[in-house]
Amino acid sequence: MNLALWITAGLLTAVALAGGITKTFVPKERLAAVDGGGWTGDVGVTFVKTLGVLELLAALGLILPAVLDIAPALVPVTAVCWVLLMVGAMVTHGRRGESTLVMLNLVYLALAAFLAWGRFGPESFTG
Repeated sequence: MNLALWITAGLLTAVALAGGITKTFVPKERLAAVDGGGWTGDVGVTFVKTLGVLELLAALGLILPAVLDIAPALVPVTAVCWVLLMVGAMVTHGRRGESTLVMLNLVYLALAAFLAWGRFGPESFTG
């Protein structure tokens, strides 16, 4: 179980890092032109960059507290925050009729929920 939780944290970290780098450093116009990035045309650049920074922070929070053994309880807290972020992503893509992206976000949500459950419960770092 512990190994599955570490793998899940690693996968979600990679997703958060990729999304965060893209939203933070790629110009909004380029994002809007990419399949699945059309939503960026409906919001301001500050909103897109803020989401990018939040995703970068999530990437750090899903792994580093446990690896460094500094406040490892932040890992499941970050996973819960990722669940909330994915709910927002699902709503956004759902309104745009992007069902494939809704399903992808649902997978990320399920992984984050598994991580939160596992690290709050049976494989807690504090127990």
